[in-house]
Amino acid sequence: MNDSVLTDETRYRLFKLVEEHPEMSQRELAQAMGVSVGKLNYCLKALINVGMIKMGNFTRSSHKLGYVYILTPKGIAEKSRVTARFLARKEAEYEELKAEIEVLRTEANIAQSADTRS
Repeated sequence: MNDSVLTDETRYRLFKLVEEHPEMSQRELAQAMGVSVGKLNYCLKALINVGMIKMGNFTRSSHKLGYVYILTPKGIAEKSRVTARFLARKEAEYEELKAEIEVLRTEANIAQSADTRS
C-alpha cells in the first residue's frame, strides 16, 4: 500500500464514511472526501486487499446492481488506531497554531503600539 496516498487522514475519512454510509457509491465517496474517483478506487482496493473493508452486492432496484462497503472486524480495529493517531496529529497542529497565533498577536500589539506613538 502506498502510504503517501493512503495517509491516516485518508483512512480515517474513508473508514468513517464507509461505516456511516455503506451504500454510498465510489463516486459519492470520492465526492464526500474531495478526491478523484481513481484515488478513491485505489484506496478502497488497498483496504479490501488487506481485509479491512469488505464489498458486497445489493439490489437498489429491479434494474440496478450496486455495492455496499462494510468495515470488517480488522477494519474496525484499524479505524480505532487510525482515529487515535489522527487525533494526536490534529491536537499537535492545534497547539502549534495556538503558539503561532500568540506570536502574531504579540507582533500585532507591538506594531499597533508603535503606530500610536508616532
